[in-house]
Amino acid sequence: VQLQASGGGLVQAGESLRLSCATSGLTFSPNRMGWFRQGPGKEREFVAAMSWSSRSTTYANSVKGRFTCSRDSAKNTVYLQMNSLKPEDTAVYFCAAARGYGRAGVPDDYDYWGQGTQVTVSS
Repeated sequence: VQLQASGGGLVQAGESLRLSCATSGLTFSPNRMGWFRQGPGKEREFVAAMSWSSRSTTYANSVKGRFTCSRDSAKNTVYLQMNSLKPEDTAVYFCAAARGYGRAGVPDDYDYWGQGTQVTVSS
């Protein structure tokens, strides 16, 4: 299983970015996909998660209403649309996949991780 995150970049506060997580080698349907981020000197934190089957989503309070997680089945790709970006959103963003049931917001409950993509928001 490989996850390839992309779409990061440098933007100004208030602008938008869309991150992509291309999946390959999935011979099973994951229970869920997650997005996490890690800022400088910080621990990895939960951003969003989406059930693979129902596509129901859950978000961290800090991004609720600004970020949207979606999936394109034909492209085997998961997206994180990020609007109204803030300087505090600056971090390396990771996508992850979980085989079975677990806690959406806990990194240890995910089995596969992408390499991360840098998002920098200037004020």
